[in-house]
Amino acid sequence: MKKIQAIRGMNDILPDQSPYWQHLESVITGILRRYGYREIRFPIVESTDLFKRSIGEVTDIVEKEMYTFEDRNGDSITLRPEGTASCVRACEQHGLLYNQTQRLWYLGPMFRHERPQKGRYRQFHQIGVEVFGLEGPDIDAEILLLSARILRELGLADRVHLELNSLGSTEARTRYREALVAYLEPHREQLDPDSQRRLGTNPLRILDSKVSTTQQLLEGAPVLTDYLDEESRAHFEQLQALLDANGVAYSVNPRLVRGLDYYGKTAFEWITDQLGAQGTVCAGGRYDGLVEQLGGKPTPAIGFGIGLERLVLMLQATEVKPAGLEQHAQIYLAAVGDVHTQALQLAERVRDALPSVSLLTHCGGGSFKNQLKRADRSQAQLALILGEDEARADTVTIKMLRDDTPQKTLPTLEAIDYLRTVLQSQ
Repeated sequence: MKKIQAIRGMNDILPDQSPYWQHLESVITGILRRYGYREIRFPIVESTDLFKRSIGEVTDIVEKEMYTFEDRNGDSITLRPEGTASCVRACEQHGLLYNQTQRLWYLGPMFRHERPQKGRYRQFHQIGVEVFGLEGPDIDAEILLLSARILRELGLADRVHLELNSLGSTEARTRYREALVAYLEPHREQLDPDSQRRLGTNPLRILDSKVSTTQQLLEGAPVLTDYLDEESRAHFEQLQALLDANGVAYSVNPRLVRGLDYYGKTAFEWITDQLGAQGTVCAGGRYDGLVEQLGGKPTPAIGFGIGLERLVLMLQATEVKPAGLEQHAQIYLAAVGDVHTQALQLAERVRDALPSVSLLTHCGGGSFKNQLKRADRSQAQLALILGEDEARADTVTIKMLRDDTPQKTLPTLEAIDYLRTVLQSQ
């Protein structure tokens, strides 16, 4: 019989990998709490219209990448390809945006049917951050300072750099789009096939092309910063001044665009050169028109997403070793003879008394010699041995596994105090 395999591009996270994920999630969510951001959770599945209306029907995500299907009622539903639209939907549905500001974060899987490659998978995980109700450059700066702190406290600050751009107002982008099309149209045949298609649908996305011939052609193209409205220009200049004052290094990339239609004004990406083609590890920007676009009242907003798979790859390439990477129990409890009930009771007493200590109970029987072999292979620091004599006397034998300290037999309460002293000193 053929073995069932995981779906291509949807990967298992195995026990020896999970400490990296736990480390990332702990560091990032801890920083978010320190900044006063609150967690929100929303479904993995949403109405397909949510993403068509927010992301844009002529984007690659909607046209090619979404996992969309009909449920049993005939409704079109989609596995979420990103989190911002779902976050807006949830906030609007539950009245979180009316005359309020919100600083929110979420964590979970997203789904896009792309060609799997290093750092890009069909099921991938993001931590997203969204702020609603604040329109000044100060919140843009806070978002960037927050993302910079995350990368710094993960030990990755020297492996990334920040690129900034302003996408301006809708009117400014319209003027720029016309100028860009006018420049590219005479060179249509020199564009790659995707860019030829985008020329008539979403020409700004051509700026994001990775095809070298298209990039060469773009070198002489007009730049968006020359078409900015005064408000967007002032906003962008104030943001840069705030970043300069806080020592955040960045470069202005006038060709930086985002792959989603709802972005305007500030756009940014944290880039690395260590992941090949998938160099973006954190990206976001302003989307002041999205709430209204989805049926709410005009609401300024800004946010970003961090790809956890890419951060894991970067962490694994560094000397950073998360706590718990060598995951093993500190204590191995061996039960010899007909003492299984007492062994489980002892294990629970130890766990109650020492909640920060990990204890692995031997199950399945076996000789004393084999149990000690398993205790040694478990890499535990010590073994607790409970035989029939110990069970009758309410004692336990302690055998150190990593040094030559003689084993000792103690009353259970004294043994627990001894364990506390020994394990806390190591």
